[in-house]
Amino acid sequence: MNAADDDAFRIALNDPALIALRAGNRRALIAPHIGGAIAAVYDLTNRHEPLHWLRPASAEALAARNPLGMASFPLLPYCNRLRDARFVFNGEAVDLSRDGNAFDHALHGHAWRRPWGVVEARANAVELSLSHEPGDEPAHHWPYRYEAMQRVELTDAGDLQVTISVRNLSGKPMPFGMGHHPYYPRTPSTRIHTQVRAMWHATPDLLPTILSAHDSVAMLASAEGMSADAFDLDNNFAGWSGSATIEWRDENRSVTLTADAPFNHMVLYAPAAHPDLLCVEPVSNTVNFLNLDAPQDDVGGGVLLPGERIQARFKWQPRGPANER
Repeated sequence: MNAADDDAFRIALNDPALIALRAGNRRALIAPHIGGAIAAVYDLTNRHEPLHWLRPASAEALAARNPLGMASFPLLPYCNRLRDARFVFNGEAVDLSRDGNAFDHALHGHAWRRPWGVVEARANAVELSLSHEPGDEPAHHWPYRYEAMQRVELTDAGDLQVTISVRNLSGKPMPFGMGHHPYYPRTPSTRIHTQVRAMWHATPDLLPTILSAHDSVAMLASAEGMSADAFDLDNNFAGWSGSATIEWRDENRSVTLTADAPFNHMVLYAPAAHPDLLCVEPVSNTVNFLNLDAPQDDVGGGVLLPGERIQARFKWQPRGPANER
């Protein structure tokens, strides 16, 4: 395959700020300027089009610098929603309602709405950084100073591995959560295989009410897995096993997501109203975790003491079809 074919998809996206990672026939495009996001993960094949393992960003999403249009983006310094964009921690009331977040309940922190710096870029790996200083401008209302790093690497085996670290640089304890928000190709044949303990049921505006059983829990763990069309879901699951496989059986291929602690929770987004959308997300906390009166194992999240640092890793392992790789 010649150089023009090698870069055809990247050229089609028409964004020179993208960083291309390479390992064999596998490619990953990274968008540091759009929330430190992953724009695409795909294989070069003998077909006319790349074979995508995550839903790829479009040229329009890149031009608009829209993180929600990327393949996956980081969630820091918390995941999911915080009710009314407010919480109280260690006696201090925190108000994020003017943080520039367009949602009623503060969503996914602010790292996805900020550009990340490039520390180092190599053929198969890139290291990104984000330094947060509290301030009055949008996306700076989080009152704790911290630094975050992301290392995104295509391994020799072709796995896409992401390592995230967060260090509290403030002089007081900082609550935190972290995760990533991948979108997957969704077709009528898409199935999900994983193991979870229970599901957080939610209000119409997606705030958790009770952690309990749901038919999806047994279905996800079954040999057949769960169809992405089985339920209308935008829910958090506690007690995640740390491994989930998204399978396209009619295409004879799958991708497996595996994650280390503290990614002990999973979000499954498979909305009935948008049958092209599917997210299976590794996260460290459930929705509204800072406002829930529930056991730690059920809500997740954590606290970093001044100067303390945490690091965690997850990866995607694509499998098949061998004759097109």
